[in-house]
Amino acid sequence: MKTFFYKPTDIAPLIVFRIFFGFLIACESFGAILTGWVYRNLVSPKITFNFIGLDFLQSIRQGNTMYFYFAIMGILGLFIMLGFKYKIAISLYTLLWAGAYFMQKTAYNNHYYLLLIISFLMVFFPANKSHSLDVKYGFVKKENTMPPWVVFTLIFQITIVYFFAALAKFYPDWLNGTFTKNLLVSSTTNLFFLKLFSQKWFYLFIAYAGIAFDLLIIPLLFCKKTRTFALIASLIFHIFNAITLEIGIFPFFALTFALFFYDPLSIRKLFLRKSNLVKIDTSYNNLFNKKIFVFLIIPFLVVQLLLPIRHHFIKGDVLLTEEGHRLSWRMMLRQKKGYLTLSIVDNNTKKKWNYNFHEKLHSNQVEGLSTKPDFIWQFCQIIKKEFKNDNISIYANCSVSINDKPYQPLIDPNEDLAKANWNYFCHNNWIYLK
Repeated sequence: MKTFFYKPTDIAPLIVFRIFFGFLIACESFGAILTGWVYRNLVSPKITFNFIGLDFLQSIRQGNTMYFYFAIMGILGLFIMLGFKYKIAISLYTLLWAGAYFMQKTAYNNHYYLLLIISFLMVFFPANKSHSLDVKYGFVKKENTMPPWVVFTLIFQITIVYFFAALAKFYPDWLNGTFTKNLLVSSTTNLFFLKLFSQKWFYLFIAYAGIAFDLLIIPLLFCKKTRTFALIASLIFHIFNAITLEIGIFPFFALTFALFFYDPLSIRKLFLRKSNLVKIDTSYNNLFNKKIFVFLIIPFLVVQLLLPIRHHFIKGDVLLTEEGHRLSWRMMLRQKKGYLTLSIVDNNTKKKWNYNFHEKLHSNQVEGLSTKPDFIWQFCQIIKKEFKNDNISIYANCSVSINDKPYQPLIDPNEDLAKANWNYFCHNNWIYLK
């Protein structure tokens, strides 16, 4: 076991991964500015729905600050790609991306979470020890090896992603094709594709191909005989998703993990042709790296295993309540629609009126507010602050439809949300159970 985790291995896959990783996060950061994502989600809104308890992040969104914020992340991505001041660049990027990630939930996407996880892990990897400006300018000593637990960590993490993504798909609306049909049809206006996507055989094929891919892709990549087939399948799967679902860099990001399943010498010959010969130092014995793996990486991976199963210990259907949905690799699983009215009661005069939340929120924020209990609770706390010391109660009348099914109530209309608390780890009793 010690040999497996600590015997040094060729660093080539990590170096190539660093180059792709830096390039992709630069594209993500600059692209977020150029496509208007930053404006729509962080500049234009009067408020954003940050992760609960992190309200201080709102203070960062002043004027056009977020444009500079994302531009800095883009530049840091280029520094990471080039391996220039790598440790500073990856650490700062991780901190900034964490801020951007936790700052808003309206455009929540699982690949944003994966990006945060990998950025954090890359802080502790020796990804600048070869083919980097840090080596060229003498900031670090060149090394051709790395501890194999680096490869293990990345493979284990991506296995977690695919395994729990597959597990989450085992529910009726996925298995009977309802969700995949709705998703595909809503992704295009082209008549040919609309007709194709409406064919039962096609949307059922996509549904079960998605499960099969998530379950089998890692085992197939591990096996040398099926590795090339798995890589081709990955290319087809992720390119299809990139075209139909428009999910940014994630398809290309996911493909880069294939680097760690191939023989390092093959990766070196293919991508680092000027350094084919590598002498592996078998005396490699870095106590500091061992402690990082034992006391940081292993506990971190254990947490990653626990987060996706926490919703099983919370009462109710996570599809309805959303409790335990985030950070769980429950990707592209359902479509939700909802309607909501918020009523305010002046407890002194008993006067009652509806609050017009449309005036303060963008349409995509309204959609989130109408379907997600944590959004509703957060907004009620914002209303409470708006009325300052007034003695008010706030009530929500909310119903949601999942995958075009009949509407069902989401929030207890008799619960005063101005006085309700948010429970991070258990069911909130003011949310109706299915």
